[in-house]
Amino acid sequence: MKNTLARSYLFVPGDRPERFDKACAAGAHAVIIDLEDAVPPAGKQAARAAVAAWVSPDHPVLVRVNGAGSEWFADDLALCDLPGVAGIVLPKAENPQDIAQLVAAGAKRVLPLIETAQGVWNAHALATAPGVQRLMFGSIDFQLDAGIDGDVDELLYVRSQLVLVSRVAGIQPPVDGVTTALDDPEQLRKDTQRARRLGFGGKLCIHPKQVERVNRHFLPSEEDVAWARRVLQAAGDAQGAAVALDGKMVDLPVIRKAEEIVSEVERR
Repeated sequence: MKNTLARSYLFVPGDRPERFDKACAAGAHAVIIDLEDAVPPAGKQAARAAVAAWVSPDHPVLVRVNGAGSEWFADDLALCDLPGVAGIVLPKAENPQDIAQLVAAGAKRVLPLIETAQGVWNAHALATAPGVQRLMFGSIDFQLDAGIDGDVDELLYVRSQLVLVSRVAGIQPPVDGVTTALDDPEQLRKDTQRARRLGFGGKLCIHPKQVERVNRHFLPSEEDVAWARRVLQAAGDAQGAAVALDGKMVDLPVIRKAEEIVSEVERR
């Protein structure tokens, strides 16, 4: 898993160890081996053993453990301090004490997955818990829990809350939920760019074919980059004097935004 801000997180089922290497080669900034939703109850123990046998510092991954209230959570804790487990994704996150258990078991970082109304209500407490790197949004499960039908305007308040809480807590921007349409690149583009506009810093992926597009759509557009370079050129030419571009004043926040855009493109 890369040290820079991860944009794409690719899930791979924990009971399909033959896919682990392929997932790591798919171009995602981080891979999440899933022991929760992707693995039926009868396969939990075998999946945990498969992960323990495969993980290595040569291919660090995140692991989504089973929920803290499940019968499998206690055994999943044994994975937390294994070399190669770069962090733990905690599903149905609601209680900072559950995060503390993961950290005590050796988790290097925790990414709480907000999937319930209670999780949103406690989002600030989760975001400020020791060991938390960033929040993730399980939009589909949240809709079910809250009785909400719709993923755009209907979840705008919740998404904005997670962005705001993350900023106040001083952690990385949150990660948006999955796009379930596997063969609709236009829908994936809309979902990813909306997440970026709202202040999210990454997105969950459920298929390798989504990864490249998510990475690309989180980058500034060519138009944005061209605008940013013009702003910086105008600011440089002004040598500290007032700057105007296209009939608009360019003040310090605008210049800093332009600097961020150019810096992001140059880092890729």
